[in-house]
Amino acid sequence: MQKENWLPHGYEVPKSAGNYFKFEKGANKFRVMGAPILGFQYWNVQGKPVRLKEQPTETPTDLRDGDKVKHFWAFPVWNYKVNRIQILEITQVSIQNQMTELVTNDDWGPPQDYDITITKKGEKLDTEYTVTPSPHKDVPQEAKNALRSLRIDMNALFDGGDPFGGAESEITREDTAVQLVYVV
Repeated sequence: MQKENWLPHGYEVPKSAGNYFKFEKGANKFRVMGAPILGFQYWNVQGKPVRLKEQPTETPTDLRDGDKVKHFWAFPVWNYKVNRIQILEITQVSIQNQMTELVTNDDWGPPQDYDITITKKGEKLDTEYTVTPSPHKDVPQEAKNALRSLRIDMNALFDGGDPFGGAESEITREDTAVQLVYVV
């Protein structure tokens, strides 16, 4: 009896592409689609992230054992690997420092103007990240279209909410006096 291929040749189970960008080993390419929110984050004893606008003056009572409060950046990105808008949250100081150098450099400027690849090498405490910009180019039309279909409220993270809770075509930062709309 001849054995039939039950699944197509080369088939792979699709990975679920959630709303949050996760660094995988190797190259991780994205386009920044809006300004960051900045704050402090820790994981509580229930295993949930707690995000604060200000650094706490005392150790939080619900801080998970072995964890610490970290400074974070969070902003929307276009993830080229899964072709969708996601939230990238960065707590790694090495990445924050390298991106700050790019953003404050007159030759590079705002990261909405170019793609960024963050390469992850190693594991756990031996993990290293390298930030590499690509030459300036327009935002891909597919990313613009995806952004137009979303309303992203980054400040929802501070309340434990879903930044993708709306359906309008704008990204807001309520902590500023002006509503900001990016790259659309």
